[in-house]
Amino acid sequence: MKIKANKKEVRCGIISDIDIKKPANKALYVCLVIIAVVATLVCVLPPLWVIMSSVKDIKEFYAIPPTFIPKTFDLSKVKKTWETYAFGKYYFNTIAVAVGCIVVGIVSNGLAGYALSKFKVKGMKIMFAVIMLSLMMPTGGVTMVPVYKNILDFPLLHLNLTNTYWPMWLMVGAKAFNIIVFKSFFDGIPDSFLESARLDGCTDLGAFAKIVVPLSKPVVFTMVILLLNGAWSDFFWPFMVLRNKDLYTVTVEMYMISEYVQQDKLVILLAFSIVPPIIFFMIFQKNIMQGFTASGIKG
Repeated sequence: MKIKANKKEVRCGIISDIDIKKPANKALYVCLVIIAVVATLVCVLPPLWVIMSSVKDIKEFYAIPPTFIPKTFDLSKVKKTWETYAFGKYYFNTIAVAVGCIVVGIVSNGLAGYALSKFKVKGMKIMFAVIMLSLMMPTGGVTMVPVYKNILDFPLLHLNLTNTYWPMWLMVGAKAFNIIVFKSFFDGIPDSFLESARLDGCTDLGAFAKIVVPLSKPVVFTMVILLLNGAWSDFFWPFMVLRNKDLYTVTVEMYMISEYVQQDKLVILLAFSIVPPIIFFMIFQKNIMQGFTASGIKG
């Protein structure tokens, strides 16, 4: 945002052009920039080092002192490692888990958020309060045992869901945080849009599909990246549920082979596991950032 002051354009934000001229504000601004740069380096350098090290030849990889920017590029080692450990199969398995999580998570949590936002019926406020309170529960320790028992003997149907991807898909179908994000976004859609659709003979579900969904691309992109990142990096439940090696995800296979694989090859496998989310983020960065902003998520 810009305003005119004394015939000059002055930017208004956290610190305006006028305020930043003050020594105290300028020092604070410099400190914030330094902190941001350090935090960025802490997040970026480890995966970048892994990717760089994956293409070094064996001598440079074990060289002391180590090099950050490779002096040698041995791409044949990368290809051989991929073929030796048949990593394409684990990529496919992880993509299957991620796609299922994205579909179930968006449809289920989206409908729940839509109902909480637009259906004015008795009990909705209580249900929303319960969902908010569930965010305060230490879910990792409290729900681990009952959830695993339900996987071994699914209620009513009495099915054993081990060695299937259904447990990972179903778990994202009722995430309190995702429901709240959807509800917050749907609250910003005028009720008049839905009332007009109902006057034209559209059902509530039809209004959701024809009116709400087309307007919800930002929040959908937000959920896609959150669900994809969660599914791709999830280790605990795939490790607990999957017993058949042919069904292993990337993280489970990485853990299983880490004890006996050579260190240079392990780094290559680590690069295989972190590159796809990075590529996805780079391709859809603009949409993802717009989704975070429109959904009210600050990060």
